[in-house]
Amino acid sequence: MKIICIGRNYTEHIAELENEKPAEPVVFLKPDTSILLHKQPFFIPEWTNDVHHEVEVVVKINRIGKYIEPQFAHKYYDEVGLGIDFTARDVQSNCKKKGLPWEKAKAFDGAAVVSRDFINKENLGDLDNLKFQLYKNEQLQQDGDTSHMLWKIDELIAYVSQYFTLKIGDLIFTGTPAGVSRVQENDVLTGTLAGHEMFRIKVK
Repeated sequence: MKIICIGRNYTEHIAELENEKPAEPVVFLKPDTSILLHKQPFFIPEWTNDVHHEVEVVVKINRIGKYIEPQFAHKYYDEVGLGIDFTARDVQSNCKKKGLPWEKAKAFDGAAVVSRDFINKENLGDLDNLKFQLYKNEQLQQDGDTSHMLWKIDELIAYVSQYFTLKIGDLIFTGTPAGVSRVQENDVLTGTLAGHEMFRIKVK
């Protein structure tokens, strides 16, 4: 199982980090060891002091696919969940300045929260108008809507399948909206998707 992540897929998030708007999806990977175990807190690594939360809609692949056409992409997933792409922003910024890969900042142990439950997409209505939120200590921090994606879910599946064979159980993190912020010890992060609470994470 692999975790395929999409960066810079929401215009306002691109602006808040002062990044350049990409001409095509930005893709990076996380290993399965980055998944935070359910019911476990998120521990801030000792080598960073600037970890940010990035809440994202997550799609679970249900069949093997390669070079998938956009019009057929909807057949490759039945369920949608929610996750957090934790990012050590200080480490990422330093790597970017040096022109180096930044997996250290994105793919460390515990850096990927994946909701225990996924919701059947038939129960979510229009996936191109799907609302999701992240609350930090009960205060709304990120307020997302998939209608603001530069590339929609089916377009992302078609795009990444050009480079990676998709397999059953693979996860696609589809990008984060604006509102990312630093997490601190004792923060509680709660994610909601279409009004359903999908996770509640304690930071230590």
